[in-house]
Amino acid sequence: MAFSESLAARIRDALARERNIEEKKMFGGICFLLNGNILVGVWRDSLIARVGKDACEAALQEEFVTEFDVTGKAMKGWVMVDPDGLDSDHQLIHWIEQAIQFVRTLPIKDPIRRR
Repeated sequence: MAFSESLAARIRDALARERNIEEKKMFGGICFLLNGNILVGVWRDSLIARVGKDACEAALQEEFVTEFDVTGKAMKGWVMVDPDGLDSDHQLIHWIEQAIQFVRTLPIKDPIRRR
């Protein structure tokens, strides 16, 4: 199954003013990286967000949110938000901001090593 191009476009719009964003096809979808670190992405029609281990438990208490697990082994610190939890731009931006808050704590990856 292809990923939701409309959700990817909404993410692009939300990240338009953010610096050091890249796009890469990954996980059978598309991911958006900040300073070389995965930030958010689209898998099928859901948002994946890298919120970090500390924020993950609270995030999983929110409606429409599950662990990001497409292989049978959940990725720690990542959540998947179902389309019903992304109806408004406010909801989408909420998850993007949480991911930005965490990913900005990570070391910047060397651009040469990212290729």
